[in-house]
Amino acid sequence: MSAQPAPVPRHLAIIMDGNGRWAQQRHRPRLVGHRAGARAVKRCVEFCLQRGIAALTLFAFSSENWGRPAEEVGGLMKLFLGALEREVDELHRLGVRLGFIGERERFEATLQARMQAAETLTAGNARLALTIAASYGGRQDIAHAARTLAEDVAAGRLRPQQIDADRLGARVALADLPAPDLFIRTGGELRISNFLLWQLAYTELWFTDTLWPDIDAAVLDRALADYASRERRFGLISDQVRRPSSGRTS
Repeated sequence: MSAQPAPVPRHLAIIMDGNGRWAQQRHRPRLVGHRAGARAVKRCVEFCLQRGIAALTLFAFSSENWGRPAEEVGGLMKLFLGALEREVDELHRLGVRLGFIGERERFEATLQARMQAAETLTAGNARLALTIAASYGGRQDIAHAARTLAEDVAAGRLRPQQIDADRLGARVALADLPAPDLFIRTGGELRISNFLLWQLAYTELWFTDTLWPDIDAAVLDRALADYASRERRFGLISDQVRRPSSGRTS
């Protein structure tokens, strides 16, 4: 019998950490690191397309990042806007569906309009679902989902006893995608930093000291190889997940 192909994550979630340190190591302004990080995003998207990964979610800007120096935040917003203007047509050509999660109302109107236009242009694409988490926080995500359920209860559309994990999960971000199978954080930090707190419940975690601008296919392939070596039990025992009738293949 031929060997089974190594499982590939359907959904990859990444915290892109290390842009500022990458620039500091080169005695350059932090924004230079963020520009290098934008180039790394392109490499990561190409990697996912080549490996058949169906969804990629990138943590670009957290709710807490608004507290950074105004010059850096302003530069990031210009970089974000410029990337949308330059890259969306190419992403569309490649069959990438682009989406955004987070409190987009905190962005300037011009950037909000660009985000909406990018989503509209690429809405019919199915080769890769690329989601950018911007002005996003996992706690805020869960709080927003709970608030919408509370509004339904107050309006009489829902009874409190009907609220369960499935109903709450349907209201958080990325509810239209499978939960992330693999989470990667670059830059050497060993935490998830308020990223996809609900969605990462059974996600495999992988950390690397590589700074985000230095990410390449070799590093990502190491993460995928580690993922393929793990047994994902989802609360069951090994014998259950190994049986063909168990219904789980990853």
